[in-house]
Amino acid sequence: MAYATVLVDKNEHIGIITLNRPENLNTCDSTLARELNAALTELEEDAQTRVVIIKGKGKAFCAGIDVNELEGKNALEHFDWLELMGKMSLTIARMRKPVIASVQDMAIANGTGIVASADLAVAAEGARFGTTAINVGLFCMGPAVPLSRHVGKKKALEMLLTGDIIDAAEAERIGLINKVVPKDKLEAETMQLAQKIAQKSPLAVQLGKRSFYKMSDLEYEKALELANNHFAILCGTEDAGEGVDAFLEKRKPQWKMR
Repeated sequence: MAYATVLVDKNEHIGIITLNRPENLNTCDSTLARELNAALTELEEDAQTRVVIIKGKGKAFCAGIDVNELEGKNALEHFDWLELMGKMSLTIARMRKPVIASVQDMAIANGTGIVASADLAVAAEGARFGTTAINVGLFCMGPAVPLSRHVGKKKALEMLLTGDIIDAAEAERIGLINKVVPKDKLEAETMQLAQKIAQKSPLAVQLGKRSFYKMSDLEYEKALELANNHFAILCGTEDAGEGVDAFLEKRKPQWKMR
């Protein structure tokens, strides 16, 4: 598929999506929102891809929603537009393959939403995060959903209600991102993390991610039951047998392609 606002590359088992509106700080307009979802779906369906990276071209990761699209819509049109803006959160959660956000400079409003939605995130020193819609009389409703699940209710509400910007160190401390790295190491460190995951059993990674998201919204007892059922299924797979044999024989496992 040809894209206008994202770039899609593949590096062995790693799929890389680059937000490609650098002149607009990679703000999300309708085209970028559609194409980001399409690119995620493309890599989800690609048999060779095991891990997906999202990054931004140019100075910023993503500076939020393109406010130029706010005007001239009725309530129903605004709902449909906002549903499109937040669709990537559902897309990532429904994907079997892990998604890593690689963040430089700024991830603001919907940019923070993408980071919070990603399964993992690596950020460069000096990166900034914030849910700033409150500062212009709005509210980051969409980003609030994944944000509250990653950093907790009180910290999420603090960010949402104040619109304050936090730095990468604070984002790591509260659990919004996994790791802060030097600016010149961002690409290498992100790729290293992606490759580490890509070396694991694709079946175990994909079933594990699916189980994690399904159990997260269940009652405790039901979550344990679901996790145990999924683990029992995984125990009977060829990859599980191969992994145990390789461990006992002190060799590198040979995973089945999925």
